[in-house]
Amino acid sequence: MDFLTVLGLAAATLTTIAFLPQMFKTWQTKSAKDVSFVMLVTFNSGVFLWLIYGIYLQALPIILANSVTLFFNLIILWLKIKYR
Repeated sequence: MDFLTVLGLAAATLTTIAFLPQMFKTWQTKSAKDVSFVMLVTFNSGVFLWLIYGIYLQALPIILANSVTLFFNLIILWLKIKYR
C-alpha cells in the first residue's frame, strides 16, 4: 500500500469514528433534540455522493470511509426520528 492510500485510510478512520460519540450519546440518552434533522439529511446525501464517487474511482479509502460514515449517520438519523 502506498503512502497516499495509508494517509487516506488514516484520515477516513478519524473522520468516521468522530460520529461514534454522538451515536452512543443519542442512544443512551434517547434524545436527539439538539441534532439538526436537516443537517443529518444533507450530510447523509453528501456522504452518499462521496461513496458513489469513490466507487467510480475505485478509491478504497473513500469507499470505506463513506460506507461506514453513512451507516453511522443513518443510525443517528433513525434515532433522531425515533426519539422525537
